[in-house]
Amino acid sequence: MWWHVYPLGFVGAPIRPEETPGPDAVEHRLGRIEAWLDHVLELGLNGLQLGPVFASSTHGYDTVDHLRVDPRLGDEDDLQRLIDACRERGIRVMLDGVFNHVGREHPAFRALEQEGPDAPTAGLFRVDWEGWSPGDAVRADVFEGHDQLVALDHGSDAVVDLVVEVMAHWLERGIDAWRLDAAYAVPPAFWAKVLPRVRERFPDAYVSGEVIHGDAAAIVRESTMDSLTQYELWQGIWHGFADGNCFELAHALERHNALLADSAPSTFVGNHDVTRIASAVGVDLVPHAVAVLCTVAGTPSVYAGDEYGWVGEKEERIGGDDAVRPEFPAAPPAPDSLEPAAAAVYDAHGALLALRRRHPWLHRAHTDVLHVENTAIVLRTGTHDDRVVTALNLGDEPVELPCADATAVEAGAGEVEGEVVRLAARGWAVLS
Repeated sequence: MWWHVYPLGFVGAPIRPEETPGPDAVEHRLGRIEAWLDHVLELGLNGLQLGPVFASSTHGYDTVDHLRVDPRLGDEDDLQRLIDACRERGIRVMLDGVFNHVGREHPAFRALEQEGPDAPTAGLFRVDWEGWSPGDAVRADVFEGHDQLVALDHGSDAVVDLVVEVMAHWLERGIDAWRLDAAYAVPPAFWAKVLPRVRERFPDAYVSGEVIHGDAAAIVRESTMDSLTQYELWQGIWHGFADGNCFELAHALERHNALLADSAPSTFVGNHDVTRIASAVGVDLVPHAVAVLCTVAGTPSVYAGDEYGWVGEKEERIGGDDAVRPEFPAAPPAPDSLEPAAAAVYDAHGALLALRRRHPWLHRAHTDVLHVENTAIVLRTGTHDDRVVTALNLGDEPVELPCADATAVEAGAGEVEGEVVRLAARGWAVLS
């Protein structure tokens, strides 16, 4: 279960420097993440999912060198110390692999601008050379209209070799997993060439792809990835709660169940690309969202700061992600120093992640919707031998909901009597 960090924001690095940082302009900031590793364990998590750490021009997704740590974060020794500190604590490490595109300042693309189609790296990119003359701009495909993100040619064996080299390089240095950025933009057949070669050397490496649309089950089968990001469930949670429409969550869970034959999806209620869950649904409903996250199938992640109910809205503009990618303090706040609303969210995370550890079978268990109305829902997740019941009240009045023979409250607060559980206004409980 991952704690997801956006490193450049976390350590307070400048996101949009006037010039691409050179290899000699090293600022040793990565140690600030190490100071939070015990917090990861105290929350009940056992994985550190890092956003981009490789050299880039701005936000980390415009890579200029996959084999060099971004000098705004530090150097390879700094990253190695962080990996080693995680390993000492039993924390797995996941890196963010940006393999759909590179930054326009990447030396491989700069070579094309200087040498044209005769450049030794010309085979890495999809370029229209018709009518090109020296000095002309290079007409290369870009990622979703972003001129600074030049798409790689995933039909090229040279790109396959490059990605295999990068993945193996960092696995050799002790990481455990990869998140494949923008995997939905890459043909599954490309990953089917890359990943078996990586697994020949690192059979236990875990690979999760960022997929926001498409046939998830088919992508898993064709790509050989272990998991995909479950954006449908995320949307069902925040949109259903924000609109007081639990039927949307119920529909998302039907789709979620259908994925389990092929994989355990990568589940989340927040990440570096979306409005924080506390801003989306209100801080008092964050525990409800985390209750779903921790009691349905998948490999869950907590976006750093969500455990405190931090707020931040994503905006569609340059710098529109900054509010959800803030700088963190030098050390975690003491739990007894938190304001009541933050303390409630923090305590809910601890209780629900502990519940998840007690019931590891939840990883691939199906969820049934036992009761649903606009502002209340009851879920039962189980196997032949075990089950938990999650009862949520989004409304402003107390409710009685069916409890499906559950007798004990494992997390949250509710009163079980006979066939019902009583929840307070905005109450929640997980029962067994």
